[in-house]
Amino acid sequence: MKDKTILVKQNPILKVVILGNSNVGKSCLMNRFVSNSFSDHTLHTLGVEFLQKELDVNGIVYTLQIWDTAGQERFRTLRTPFYRGTDICLLTFAVDDVQSFKTVDSWRKEFLQYSRTTDVNFPFLVVATKVDLQDRVVSRDEADRWCSEYLGAPYVETSSKTDMNIETAFTLAVEVWASTERPSELKISHTNSVKLSRPINGSAACPTAEIVSSKCC
Repeated sequence: MKDKTILVKQNPILKVVILGNSNVGKSCLMNRFVSNSFSDHTLHTLGVEFLQKELDVNGIVYTLQIWDTAGQERFRTLRTPFYRGTDICLLTFAVDDVQSFKTVDSWRKEFLQYSRTTDVNFPFLVVATKVDLQDRVVSRDEADRWCSEYLGAPYVETSSKTDMNIETAFTLAVEVWASTERPSELKISHTNSVKLSRPINGSAACPTAEIVSSKCC
């Protein structure tokens, strides 16, 4: 009797890194997308956190490996090794925090330096958070114009609290990536992926990372 080999089709894997200042709501953005959950007192990341989710974009199911990195300066050496092998980078800021908006380009430059990417058209997406707040200080027109004219990157406004444009943001990010990649370059696995030793509630955290309670959404 002949052996039958069953071939299982694997989803293309994309590594997504979320960057931005502390307290802009990066963890809230990731948790709302992955588990559709939200809390005003979400645990604040000190180090690196990892979650994974499948997403259908234009008929292709992608596995997104999403890395939420700490925004604190003292964790710079911890987060930079995770930049390598990244396919998509989300640059985030909160609309009620003008300083977080001013540092978006600094995060972009840091990523380009430490990821060692040679792609001049690397797929960045700028994501504004907390647009449900009444006391916003960064206008949509200002941010949209700056992203278009200076960064040359798409811009989307989101609210993790109301679930506004959360899936739209990640879908747009994949579409931006796909527009700069040839179909033959779709990856099934990541040679640069970091192997994590233990899962934590469906996620994985850097072994040296710590978490504390903080209102960051």
